[in-house]
Amino acid sequence: MKKITLLLALLSLPALAQDIPAPPDLAAPPADAQTTASGLASKVLTPGTGDTHPGPADKVKVHYTGWTTDGKMFDSSVARDKPIVFGLNQVIPGWTEGVQLMVEGEKRRLWIPAKLAYEGKPGRPQGMLVFDVELLDILAVPPAPPDVAAPPADAQTSESGLAWKVLKPGTGTKKASRNGAVRVHYTGWTTDGKMFDSSIGRGTPAFFELTKVIPGWTEGLQLMVEGESRRFWIPKKLAYRGAPGKPEGTLVFDIELLEVVRE
Repeated sequence: MKKITLLLALLSLPALAQDIPAPPDLAAPPADAQTTASGLASKVLTPGTGDTHPGPADKVKVHYTGWTTDGKMFDSSVARDKPIVFGLNQVIPGWTEGVQLMVEGEKRRLWIPAKLAYEGKPGRPQGMLVFDVELLDILAVPPAPPDVAAPPADAQTSESGLAWKVLKPGTGTKKASRNGAVRVHYTGWTTDGKMFDSSIGRGTPAFFELTKVIPGWTEGLQLMVEGESRRFWIPKKLAYRGAPGKPEGTLVFDIELLEVVRE
């Protein structure tokens, strides 16, 4: 997978509205900082409200500001007033390690040595980097369900061959019609347990018009009410029907209907 970083696209980012004042301890980790075997140092600035740590492949939503040790700010989602979502396996090693130490709601200062940052890469901030990171959300994509291979005995099946099981009852009564539109969170797997898509991993719900999705979705979403989660087993004839570049065979989706945008 191609590595991305929070800083690689600086030239394409909008100008930062303001500099965030540099903390007084940029030059070196203070005595009360914790240091791991890799050389990463950190200090909790604000305790978290959660109790779960992200895993090495989870996606997270964060606010952050980064400085070089001479006090120069080189990037900040806070200054742009826009949190960022990224996978912990897609960033510099110091971030991969450091954010896993955190829980939701926590703010932590990281002192990341060059070997865990950009290691002298041209055009990147050099030397040890210091980040203030606030972990806003852990966007953990659910693992493949145990019944992904085939619908279980307690699943319901329609005449078309669509099968489903309610995972969580809804909180509303609104349903979308065939010409409706919805906002959902979803994850999709092939029957061998391979995940091929997930709005959860992107951190943003998806908007769909029911006439513009695969037939299994068009049928299945009309059965749901707001707040409901269902697992659907969608046979090939109601999915991509062998279209090039699309997942093959029966597909399994967990769908949470967040909102009926248009009935």
